[in-house]
Amino acid sequence: MFYREAGDFKTSYAEDSQTFPIKFDRYRYYAVLVIAFAVVPFVINDYWVNAVFLPFLIYAIAAIGLNILTGYCGQVSLGTGGFMAVGAYACYKLMTSFPEVSILIHVILAGGITAGVGVLFGLPSLRIKGFYLAVATLAAQFFLVWLFNRVPWFYNYSASGQISAPERTVLGVPVTGAETAPWAAYLVCLLFVTASALVARNLTRGMAGRKWMAIRDMDIAAEIIGVDPLKAKLSAFAVSSFFIGIAGALFFSVYLGAVEVGEAFGINKSFLVLFMVIIGGLGSIFGSFAGAAFLVLLPVFLKNLLVGGLGWPTDLAAHLEFIIVGALIIVFLVAEPHGLAQLWRVAKEKLRLWPFPH
Repeated sequence: MFYREAGDFKTSYAEDSQTFPIKFDRYRYYAVLVIAFAVVPFVINDYWVNAVFLPFLIYAIAAIGLNILTGYCGQVSLGTGGFMAVGAYACYKLMTSFPEVSILIHVILAGGITAGVGVLFGLPSLRIKGFYLAVATLAAQFFLVWLFNRVPWFYNYSASGQISAPERTVLGVPVTGAETAPWAAYLVCLLFVTASALVARNLTRGMAGRKWMAIRDMDIAAEIIGVDPLKAKLSAFAVSSFFIGIAGALFFSVYLGAVEVGEAFGINKSFLVLFMVIIGGLGSIFGSFAGAAFLVLLPVFLKNLLVGGLGWPTDLAAHLEFIIVGALIIVFLVAEPHGLAQLWRVAKEKLRLWPFPH
């Protein structure tokens, strides 16, 4: 009754293999996109943009990138914060060196530069894996943060060591700087997250995605059947770093406006994005969105409920947040390793059989 595909016939392979083969799913996602682009910008205010929408959209892009590497290709990474810093500083240098170029181009180029850095730090994955690869990417995290702290060229020899985004416009509307309207920043991030999700979805459903998953499931067997581990692993690092670099560029230029690398892109950022992927679901684009939404909304909910509603101290609410996130990670790893995405799939299957779900 609620969720049926009876009568939804396919007459070609292309129709049967499309991203959303069931009409109900297609119409639902079209409706979400229409609301996101045509309704939300007219009703949101500055609080909702800065507290919920911008962090959610930017972290969703970063989670998609990490999910491609860890969830689809099976390569553990703890360097997400460092790669976001590469995107941020690359965007800053491009913005200050080429002020006449559109900020949208700068963000994409920053993602490309981060992809190159990701390939460089992905080379150890050809010889090591598992815990040892995690340690190697963790070393990349600390090295990149140290590099941006110690080399003044990256922050244009600023006395404070911070980088600040110059004011830039898109179609005459400011999207960076103090004059940025909330709806403009929201639409820029929404445009990038929509494009990123579509590209990632098609990549993971195509030949590249099948090679990544073959490497993830059993790299020796994948090599025997003709998958080149070198190309598969390095392409996963490149694509993953590209999305993470875009997230870092948006995090710096559109969301914060000014950052200091140690505070904005420290090891906590790497763990936060990793927790989003674990809670949302490994190997799922939808899980990246679900995990990002959960870990962005949870602090806002606890702050409004405990601090604003019940009058609890702010530090106590923050500690409770850490406890809840840690407990949920343990629960998901033990009871449901595929995270919120799997729970959503199970719920859809039960709706398809309602009122007689098994």
